Amino acid sequence: MHIYFSGIGGHAIGPLAMIAKQAGYDVSGSDKQESLETKNLQQQGIAVHIGQTTEQIAAVHAKQPIDWLVYSSALTYGSPNHPELAFAEEHGIKHSKRDDLLNKIIEDRNLKLLAFSGTHGKTTTTAMAIWLMQNLNLPISYSVGARISFGPMGTFTPGSEYFIYECDEFDRNFLAFHPYLSAITGIAWDHHEIFPTREDYNEAYVDFIGQSQHTIAWERDSDILRLPTSTSLTVLSDSDPAIAAIKQYGVFNRQDAWLAVQAVAYCTGTPVEQLVPIIDRFPGLTQRMERLAPNLYTNYAHTPEKIKGGMSAALEMAAEAGQDLIIIYEPLTNRRQLYIKDDYKDTFAGAAKVYWVPTYLAREDPDVAVLSPAELIPYLSDPSIAEPAAIDDTLAAHIREHLDQGALVVAMGAAGGGSLDEWLRERFGAA
Repeated sequence: MHIYFSGIGGHAIGPLAMIAKQAGYDVSGSDKQESLETKNLQQQGIAVHIGQTTEQIAAVHAKQPIDWLVYSSALTYGSPNHPELAFAEEHGIKHSKRDDLLNKIIEDRNLKLLAFSGTHGKTTTTAMAIWLMQNLNLPISYSVGARISFGPMGTFTPGSEYFIYECDEFDRNFLAFHPYLSAITGIAWDHHEIFPTREDYNEAYVDFIGQSQHTIAWERDSDILRLPTSTSLTVLSDSDPAIAAIKQYGVFNRQDAWLAVQAVAYCTGTPVEQLVPIIDRFPGLTQRMERLAPNLYTNYAHTPEKIKGGMSAALEMAAEAGQDLIIIYEPLTNRRQLYIKDDYKDTFAGAAKVYWVPTYLAREDPDVAVLSPAELIPYLSDPSIAEPAAIDDTLAAHIREHLDQGALVVAMGAAGGGSLDEWLRERFGAA
């Protein structure tokens, strides 16, 4: 079967393409722009072309007929009449979002789904669970939404018992699954274009938990969702003293590590005491306080909760070395800013300086004005610590000056083609 992935450079679609290839399918795909992910997939032997015109997909179909077109949820939001979807409909090609294909692979291979979901922390916690399973020498299949140093972003391993999955709530994607175990990393209203109210968002999580055989959640989230006491629910306390003993920077990272330990212990029966030393050695993943150069880090953070998580780790690192903390912030999507601007407040408290660059735009309403850095900075409790900036030579010079002075510089924001993260990689290089 030939499966064609539209938006193959996405952090969810790309790993699924690799999984499908390893599971024995013929795989190809397209994306609207070149990125590190599209280049990596090409290096793995997957045919990827840049551009998503009718002519391009027609050429692929003529060379080898497409049996199934799998597309990113973002595709229909950005272009309801997308030429690749129109081509699939006109030619009778099966087409669906990624969840249908993943469910087919899980069901055909009789895998148990270990799903990590939540507004923040799910990528890190998913990666931590993968790390734990690998160090227990257990064969696993998985998909995670960031590059990791100890494996590809997505892989299918014959003989696996578990499929470990970063289960995203965007477009209600997670409601397509019925996990053996779901682990909830943390809940805070997001994806406002999908969930118009906080109640809608929370109700979706209640439904997801109801579809899971067993769930592990934090006490604060259990209270928010008003989950009833049940034998199918394990509730964790964030004041457990064992969490503080975990050797990871940042309180939120330590909590993510504890959740991963609990999930793997539940699935494998491995004692927690055996898992904690393994999680202490967790090497991290891309864009989660990832070191690009000496004292220069990048961190994927685009909601107040995620920013505070990154700040927690960065402040501990800076304090340990006696450094000033400099932040470069790139908001992700203008539509999100309309909802979260009032919540910025003390988000960057502790930073000596914040350079606020223009918002990374994706799936925007063309009739809504884009909020500029100068318009967003006043929502900070102390706007004096921040200044508008552009991603240009001047910003590069500021970064070098701060690094020369011994400061810790952390970029927070989006990922993908044209983002602050990719610009930093090109200018300063990966470590």
